Order: sequence, then structure tokens, then C-alpha cells
Amino acid sequence: MLNGKRILLIVAGGIAAFKSLELIRRLRERGASVRCVITAAGAQFVTPLSLQALSEDRVYSDMFSLTDESEMGHIELSREADLLVVAPATANILARMAAGLADDLAATVVLATDKPVLAAPAMNVRMWTHAATVANVETLKKRGVTFVGPNDGAMACNEHGPGRMSEPEEIVAAIEGMLTAERPPFEKPPFEKPLTGKRAVVTSGPTREAIDPVRYISNHSSGKQGHAIASALARLGAEVTLVSGPVAIADPTGLRTVHVESADQMLAACLAAGTVDIAVCAAAVADWKAAHPAASKIKKKAGSEPPALELAPNPDILATLSNLGAKPGAKRPALVVGFAAETENLVANAIDKRKRKGCDWILANDVSAAAGTFGGEHNTVHLISAAGVEDWPTLAKGDVASRLADRIALHFSRPPKAEAAE
Repeated sequence: MLNGKRILLIVAGGIAAFKSLELIRRLRERGASVRCVITAAGAQFVTPLSLQALSEDRVYSDMFSLTDESEMGHIELSREADLLVVAPATANILARMAAGLADDLAATVVLATDKPVLAAPAMNVRMWTHAATVANVETLKKRGVTFVGPNDGAMACNEHGPGRMSEPEEIVAAIEGMLTAERPPFEKPPFEKPLTGKRAVVTSGPTREAIDPVRYISNHSSGKQGHAIASALARLGAEVTLVSGPVAIADPTGLRTVHVESADQMLAACLAAGTVDIAVCAAAVADWKAAHPAASKIKKKAGSEPPALELAPNPDILATLSNLGAKPGAKRPALVVGFAAETENLVANAIDKRKRKGCDWILANDVSAAAGTFGGEHNTVHLISAAGVEDWPTLAKGDVASRLADRIALHFSRPPKAEAAE
């Protein structure tokens, strides 16, 4: 719940502005107070009166109102909130935010704030994929702005693709993720990169275990979650090595990516990364491999039985990294985080896995077909540590990654005594 939380909602000019009305209603239902700033373009799509009626608060739009400046001012307007939400975040306002412009009240409020900012992009697919927008979004992410969406789908312009603003419930989930999680007490820009000086290795995607030169054992992992975690850690200043199995998504920027195929190769790459402070094992590593892969294609012969496939266990990467300190000359990462992809008894199985593997945290997630986690855009996880279980709301995978990175930064910011209790 969001009882007592104060949201400053900035409504920019896009057809998706109508969703801001439902967003206000859902935030109020959860106990949050909402104050709105609307741009001149935004007022072409929703009226200030509608925003005022639903928020039960005054709506602000004029930067040059002397009354507003004497009573509140754009500085106080931004800083009285716990979170700034830009929804819809159009290509225009994202560009102005990235450039640091202060040419209207909305842009000035974002520039003047020292509070977290969440943006929900909404625009035509070509605008979203344009190099200028891609660069602006990357710039804002590096400055600490969190993004939710956009989603794929049909748009008002009769085109289809990424650019649809996230649904109100998705934005609310992201807001809850930002405001209800323990966040590091870093309040000003110089502390935006609390993991500076830390080294991390992140595994992502599936592995492929060869049966013969053309067939393999694998799974449906897309790598979206692991890649997002690597990017989130890098944004907080960590030096990240991403060890990726075969995926169809681009390498993240701002970090080193090592491409592998098999579990053996993935483990070797993790060990080759050297001494690290953080290890996050998000890859869906195949448990078994062919004991004797064929050197040539196994041919199907008419009338004969299918060949018997003898399996052998793959190396346990999570357990190996969790127990590195037991080996002479090897140093265990200070924090080892694993994933438990389960289809039943989710939390119980994950608690057992954390103990068996010897890792510090486990993120448990449901990967049954009904959950849509593999290949999907959202994830519902439970963080399991020695202190207990944290149930996180359903979030976009990028937001799960940001929340985990914040949680890791908080872990390292605590004094040793506080850590020992975790």
C-alpha cells in the first residue's frame, strides 16, 4: 500500500494522457495523495478540471504565476513529493529532461527535484526506436530515472509495436516497487552511483548443451531479466561482466559481455572474471548435458529405435561461486544471489535451494506457462535471505532489476553489524 505517500504526477501531451485519470484513481485507492502538473500540450488531451476532481488537489501548469511562486514555487512543488511520475512521458518531454531544459513548469520541476523520478513512455513506435530517443532514454537512466514500459501493441496512429504507455496498474506496481522497497539513503546526485568501486559478474539467458552438431538441450529463457540486472548494476557504478548464453537481445551498453554456449563455458567465464564483490546467477542453466555428444549428426534409421540419450550433470555454477572461499587462493564474492525458477511450491523450494547452494539471497520466480515469465516482459519475485522472505509485486523486468540493484546497494551501504543480522 501507499498510505501517506505523495506523488507528483506530470501529464505531458499524448493521447495516452487519458490513462493518467485512471492512474490517479488507483493511486488514491492505495492511500497515496496525488498532485498534478500538466503541460500545455497535455491540456489538449485531458482537462485540468478532470485531474483536479480525481486528485482533489489543485493542478499546476503556469511557471510564471506569481501566486504559485510565493506560496510554493517550483522547488517546493518538486521536493514536497516522495516520487515524481511522468505519465505519459512523450518523446518531447524526455528530450527536454535529457537536455536539462527548464522551458515550462513540468520540465523545471523535474530539473529542480532531488527525489526519484519514474517515467512511463508513450509515443509512436518510430519515435521510440529513433536514435535520438534511444540516446535520451539511456542518458536519463544513467542519471537515475526509472522507466516502466513502454508496451508493445496497437496505437492510436494505427501502427503496432513498442510505444504504448504501460497500463495504470503496471505503473502503480512500479511506484509501489520504488516506494515500498528499502532504498539506499543516497539523496543527492553525487551519490547516484553507490556501487562505484564494486565488481560484479551476472549470468543471463539459457545454455545449450550439444547432443550432436545440430541438436542441443536448452530452455526458453530470453535473457531479459539477467541483462536488465547487469545494466541496473552498471548504472549504479559497478564494473560488470555479463556472461550470456545464446539470446536474441542486444548486449547492454556500459559493461563487458562474454558470450558462451554451454554451462561449462559459462562457469569458466565466471571464474575468469576474477575476484568480484557481487555475483548474480540469473541464467537458466541446463541441469544436464549429453554424457557423450556425437561428433556427427545422429541419423534416423528406418525401423530402428530412437537412440538412447545418456545424460550427465552440468556444473553447479551458483554453488561453485557460493563456496569459492573453501578453495585455496579463491575468494568468494561478498554477495552471491541466485534465482529459483519454479513451477510449484515456489517459496518453499527456493528456501531449500538457498541452503543447499550456500548463496546469500535467492530470487524465486514462477516460470510455469501460465505465469508468462519466460520470454515475457514482467516478473513476480520473492527475495529470500537469512532474514526471511520479501514478497515483491509484479513488475516489469527492468523494474525488478532496478529494485534488486537498489537492494544490493543498500546491502553494501550498511555497517558490518547490520549486515551480520541479515
